[in-house]
Amino acid sequence: MKKGLIYITGGARSGKSTFAENLMLDKGHRILYIATALPFDGEMRDRIKRHRRRRPSFWHTLEAYRDIGQSLEQKGERYHGILLDCVTVMITNILMDMGCAQGIPVPEEIDRIEAAVMSEIDSAIAGLRVWGDLGVIVSNEVGMGIVPDNKLGRLFRDIAGRANQRIASAADSGYLMVSGVPMRFF
Repeated sequence: MKKGLIYITGGARSGKSTFAENLMLDKGHRILYIATALPFDGEMRDRIKRHRRRRPSFWHTLEAYRDIGQSLEQKGERYHGILLDCVTVMITNILMDMGCAQGIPVPEEIDRIEAAVMSEIDSAIAGLRVWGDLGVIVSNEVGMGIVPDNKLGRLFRDIAGRANQRIASAADSGYLMVSGVPMRFF
């Protein structure tokens, strides 16, 4: 059984989640799926339902985008595999929690927000390593397109890019998904 931490990135609808789920299928029955999405509208509720239908019914689910490491510690259960899907949704939720929906934060607030995101990333990585034989982290690659035309978009892209770099540096292997094709890059 493969062990360690795998990082999967790629564009929207590139097949990241399906590939990550397929990696977990032969890991045993003790699989934990950490879902970071919030059902804030009808389209997102439908998307969450599709993801749930795709997963085996015996997988455990933790719906969380903050305190993931602490949640795993509180559960106190080891898993054959833990899948965190998706970091960029997690970052969006944290940005909204920290007031970014009300306006663009001042530079001092930006530093505080990014520090909070990185703390959550570090906690999640540590939790996956401690409580799972195999950890898989899924995140969108948001830096390969045009520069966003608004400050909040650029803030999100910058924080997500740095978070992805942090995850990649902690991972044992990584895949870039392009049109459903996994390309291993380390």
